[in-house]
Amino acid sequence: MKVPEPEDKVRKIASQEHNTYLAEGIAPHKATQSVPSSLLQSFADDFKYSLAVKQQLLETQLFKVLGNPFYSDNGFILYNGDSTDFLHKLSLTNINIDLTVTSPPYNIGKEYETPISVDEYVKSCAEWMSQIYRITKPDGAFWLNVGHFEVPDKGLCVPIPYLLWNKSPFYLLQEVVWQYGAGVSTKYRLSPRNEKWLFYVKDSQRYTFNLDDIRDPNVKYPHQKKNGKYRCNPLGKNPSDVWEFPKVTTGNKRSSKERTGHPAQFPLGIVERVVKASSNQVEVVLDPFAGSGSTGIAAAGLGRIFLGFEIKSNYCTMAVNRFKAFQMERKNFSAQA
Repeated sequence: MKVPEPEDKVRKIASQEHNTYLAEGIAPHKATQSVPSSLLQSFADDFKYSLAVKQQLLETQLFKVLGNPFYSDNGFILYNGDSTDFLHKLSLTNINIDLTVTSPPYNIGKEYETPISVDEYVKSCAEWMSQIYRITKPDGAFWLNVGHFEVPDKGLCVPIPYLLWNKSPFYLLQEVVWQYGAGVSTKYRLSPRNEKWLFYVKDSQRYTFNLDDIRDPNVKYPHQKKNGKYRCNPLGKNPSDVWEFPKVTTGNKRSSKERTGHPAQFPLGIVERVVKASSNQVEVVLDPFAGSGSTGIAAAGLGRIFLGFEIKSNYCTMAVNRFKAFQMERKNFSAQA
């Protein structure tokens, strides 16, 4: 009679020979912070004054064109309504945007969208992307976060960048891959673990890019030299076009501290890097699909002025409450420091 092998012998995932996590130790799950400490730093009084003056001037212009906002305070301006309507009204003014960072609906049936045909979706995106181009400063940028969806009879997981990359006057500088660990598990295809960010600029020869502000200090050989000189920049390496940021997760003991009730929330860490790279302090950062307000918190935390549009009033309330909680956390952080 054949003696069955112990279960651990046949289960590769339970064997140290095959599973490096068991052999080397399982690192605990690292949920994202409610707010990265880099966004909680306080500003000098003279800088706060400059921000307040810039916001007051911007508010005066916006109120005349867009009406009263849903909320406006301390570098955070949010309007409740259709973004295409607001963008059209802005295009008739002399208000210019330094940076746009957004993640629009993916047309996959989330609670905040009504699915439409692929052609209609592409046409709609082309419209608002072109509107953003018209209000962007000559040296401004546009970062677009998109995932994938099904194209009937053509593909199940078609990356949306394939359909949108050239649907506006913007110049596509490059695609950035956002890689994360958590995600949907699948059985008949590979589990999806990335989304894309399209990095657009208005002028291919002149645009804001603050590489030193986003350098990665985790260099494998920091003391390596060539001809007597250090090979790597003392601030760190270029983070490349593949970014690893934890996804905003849910679940028992795995839920991210920054998690809100919004079903499609990107982490503050990734938008913080985008804002640092493609804008400067006291500049205006736009998000026409503001959602839970991640772009707004990152922008305000870095000394920019946020302008957001959100069509759902409950998400506006969510974003404002989150921003107020961020302000309180920042105040407590400064007091402790």
